[in-house]
Amino acid sequence: MTTLFRYALSLALIAVATVVAFACAPAVDARSLALVYVVPVALSAAWWGWGPSLTSAVLGVFVFEFFFIPPRFSILVSSGSDLWALGLMLLVAAIVSSVSAQARQRAVEARTAADRAEALQGLAHKVIQARPSAELVSAAAEALHRMFKAPAAVFAESPAGITLAAADGGATVSEADREAAAWTLDSGLPSRAETYPFPDSSFDAFPVSSRGHGRFVLAVKFGDASDGRPADADRLLELAGGYLAAAPADAG
Repeated sequence: MTTLFRYALSLALIAVATVVAFACAPAVDARSLALVYVVPVALSAAWWGWGPSLTSAVLGVFVFEFFFIPPRFSILVSSGSDLWALGLMLLVAAIVSSVSAQARQRAVEARTAADRAEALQGLAHKVIQARPSAELVSAAAEALHRMFKAPAAVFAESPAGITLAAADGGATVSEADREAAAWTLDSGLPSRAETYPFPDSSFDAFPVSSRGHGRFVLAVKFGDASDGRPADADRLLELAGGYLAAAPADAG
């Protein structure tokens, strides 16, 4: 779901709340209708985060003032008590938005951590089973894709040079990516996408050396990741590489 679509949906919730408020207006005091607009703010925060929630809070206050606070259908506020009510409504909406957004962020982080742990566990399971090299590199590419929600590839050293051994998440590699992977393999140092000495590469590359299976390069295209490059990407790549490096020699 794109960011623009999230904002559009949060505004749609305000429209729905306005319809509900009009339906309730004949039987409910105008100031009590303000509570109707707290609901879309909380839902936006829980479903789409802080930005859409705050946007719906500001719009909700404006819509409520325009349609339900005398003089109606005007942005003018006729009394200090109405102005106080609007300010209080905005404050409550902002607090609800902040609390709900924080809860959503914690839930997202917990789910992401669980997904990454499960992906690493799947790779570790292949290593423990002493699977052949082809299965191990395929499992490594799948694990990287699941961990980062991004295209991933594993390069392997061969007599003919470096070759693409496995890919997942729709990964396609260019000649620049192969050159960056070859440099990473030879130097034993990680490389970053679109940086010197390979500005045209699109994958971050991480070297791995396995006694039982030779040398590999783990590659992830963070530019296509749904959440970008995480702060602990290097640590996670090192963990995945450690599992691959630990594969016993008799796995093939």
